[in-house]
This record gives sequence, structure tokens and C-alpha cells, in this order.
Amino acid sequence: MTYPKFILRNIGRKKTRMLLTMGSFAVAMFLFGVLVTINSGFYAGVNVADAKRLMVKNKASVGMMLPFGYKERIKQIPGVKDVSCWFWFSGVYKDSKYFFVKFAVDDNFFAMFPEFVMPPDQWAAYAKDRQGCVVGRKLADRFGWKIGDRIPLKSTFPGSWEFNVRAIYENSWHKDDTAGMFFHHRLVSENLAQLNRTMSYIVQVEDPTKAQAVISAIDREFANSADETLTETEQVSQARNVTMFGDLRLILICVGAVVFVTLLLVTGSTMAITVRERTDEIGVMKALGFSDQLLLVLVLCESLSLGFIGGGIGLALAKLYTLRGDPSGGMLRTFTLPPQAILYGMALAMLVGMISGIVPALGAMRLKIVDALRRV
Repeated sequence: MTYPKFILRNIGRKKTRMLLTMGSFAVAMFLFGVLVTINSGFYAGVNVADAKRLMVKNKASVGMMLPFGYKERIKQIPGVKDVSCWFWFSGVYKDSKYFFVKFAVDDNFFAMFPEFVMPPDQWAAYAKDRQGCVVGRKLADRFGWKIGDRIPLKSTFPGSWEFNVRAIYENSWHKDDTAGMFFHHRLVSENLAQLNRTMSYIVQVEDPTKAQAVISAIDREFANSADETLTETEQVSQARNVTMFGDLRLILICVGAVVFVTLLLVTGSTMAITVRERTDEIGVMKALGFSDQLLLVLVLCESLSLGFIGGGIGLALAKLYTLRGDPSGGMLRTFTLPPQAILYGMALAMLVGMISGIVPALGAMRLKIVDALRRV
């Protein structure tokens, strides 16, 4: 009998115990995989932020808007290459459960976000249509939309809000981040003439190394005004938005620590019981010539196998779950379990298996033949 078969036969002696232990690994690694996916989805915008883009918001609150007149004043600031504005639209499609992000943007928005790509003919059709909109590939697939479809939205804003799908965009930087909808800012301006405001401004700087100087100049320009500004790099702004949901990374670390300790206790107990039940067998194996070091390795391999198989099942289930799509309906920019997270998960499962098996393995290695055979 080969060593791998020997190890697998020993693991499968108590099938109920084996299934429960592997199940513990599977549940823990499934939870780990889903939490990492959620964390990656929230921080996707931070990781792909462009150093040349700045975000200008109202200093008092992110919910308060800025006057349209600020756009031309920002353009005059040295170091500013271009300025765009956008407006978060609160309308819903059919029902509130069909959530996705919707922004009213001006004409130069897509020039400042080169990662959003679409065929030139579709862009031209969108630019000409006052009620035209651009939707992401993921969003179009979700609802089965195609070019030319009419999309009605219900909103708390007065007026009729219906849009024509004129373009479907892809994301050249992050292919999974295509769940948004964009339409003309001028449509909001015309329907809500009394508003005369926008949510925030996006500023493109000429030299990213001088971004801090531009940030200071913008905020000085509007200091002591009725609507003071808070200007940040896109990365800082995205990170600030994520913190509104809480410290997700701290939550992930805490949950991971609980999982780690729990698995140590479960697997350590399993291996200790397994070795104790086989004390006489270990004595016989030593009498037949098995070295102490070989027995140490065999017991450790049993523990590692439990972690490898159980952890692999849990991570595979987590990957399958993420393939079903974003369950938040668009709150997460991406919902994909990264390959490196799978490797980290497997490494964690193997580490737990090794640590939990080391004490029973050392006990088997140090066991004297006389003491072992005394129980026979």
C-alpha cells in the first residue's frame, strides 16, 4: 500500500467525523471567500482610481450639491485640464429591488474616463439623442436590454423620465465593473431648472505630481463662500465612500481570526482523538520499523489532507456562488472571487491543518513502543 492510500484510508475510518471536520473547513472557507469577494467589490473603485482625476464635493456634506457656476471657475485654475460634472439620480426601474447606479453626466465625462469604451457609432447616437443613455454590459445582460430599447424610470423628481439605450459600454480596466447607467446632465437641468446645481465635479489635472497644489487652489477659490468645497484625489474619495459602510477590512480580519481559532480547535480535537484511538497501531508500526520522523509526517499529512480537501470544497462553492452575479443589485462594483484570494484561502486551510496536527503528530513520534503495546 502506498503512503497516499494509507493516509486516505486512515482519514476515512470514521466517516461521520471526517465529514464533520471537512464540513467545518468548507463552511469556514466559503465564508472567507464570500467576505473577500465583498471586500474586493467595495474597494474595486479605490484600486483602479486614476491619479489624474480629482473629486470636488460640498464640504458641508456629501448629500449637499454645488452650483453650476463653479465649473467655469474651476477651469480657470492653473493645472486643471478639464472639468466634468455628475449627478446621482435616485430613480428606480420597475421596483426598488431592481437597484443599479444611475448618473447624469455632461458631454465630456467619458473623455475623462477612458476606461469606459463603446463603439463610435453608438457614442454618436447617444450624443445626438437628448433622452439617450449609456448602460454597462453587465447591466444590459441583467435586464436583457439592447440598443434602441426604451427604459422608464420612476423618480421622486417631477417629470417623466424615460431613456433610449443608445450605447453599451465595456470597462477596459476592470471588465466586471459595467453595472451602471449614464445619461445627459442637460436633461436634468432642463427638467429641474430651479435646481441649478450638480452633485459634484470631476477634475482632470495636467500633471498628477502637482495634484495637491490643484486641490489646495480649488478649495481656496471657494473658501468662505456659501458652498465651500472639499477636493480629494479619486482614490481618497473612493476610500472615503467605502468607510461609510464601516471598516470592512477590520470586519474581515476579525471574522478570519474567529474562523482560524475555531478550525484549530475542531481539527486539533479530531486529530488528538484519532491518534489516541490508534495508539496500539502506532506501537506496532514502530515495532515493524517505521521511524519516528515518518510517523510524524504521516499524521501531519492526515491533518493537512483534511484542510486541503475541506478548504478546497468551501472555496469552490464560494467561487460558484460569485458566478451567479452580484446579489446586492449593483451596490458592489464587482462581485468576483480573485484567484489570489483562492490561493490565500487554501494556504490558510493548510496552515490550520498543519498547526492543529502538530501536537498529535509529536505525541505519535514520541510514543514509546512499550507504552503503546501495553494497551494491546
